[in-house]
Amino acid sequence: MGCEIADFLELVHQLEDVGQHDRERWSAFDVGRRGFAYLWPRTRTVGLKQTIAEQLALVAERPEVFEVQYTSGGFGWVVVQLEGVERDELAELTFEAWRLTAPAALVEQRADRLPV
Repeated sequence: MGCEIADFLELVHQLEDVGQHDRERWSAFDVGRRGFAYLWPRTRTVGLKQTIAEQLALVAERPEVFEVQYTSGGFGWVVVQLEGVERDELAELTFEAWRLTAPAALVEQRADRLPV
C-alpha cells in the first residue's frame, strides 16, 4: 500500500517537457518553465498544484494524507503523504498538476492520457 519516491519520479517523468531542479532538501518540477510539483525526500511528501476546490476536497476527505500547502493565483497547492496514496491516485494528481500548468499545445497533444 502507498507509494514510494520512485513511483512519483517515474510518473512525473512520463509527462512531456518536465524539468527537474534538485536542491539540497527538495526537488522542483516544471513544465514550460512554470512550477507544478515539489518533492521532499526526507518527509516522503510531494506538493502538487490543484484547483482550490480540489485542494479543499482532498484535505476534507483525508486530512491524514493531504494538507493545504498554500494558495496562489487561483490555485491550491496540496501536500501529499506518499505512503497514503496508491499509484493510480498519485498518477491522476500529478497529471492534473501538470495539466493545470502546461502550455495549451502540450495539453492538447497529451489529451487525457495519464502516466502509468
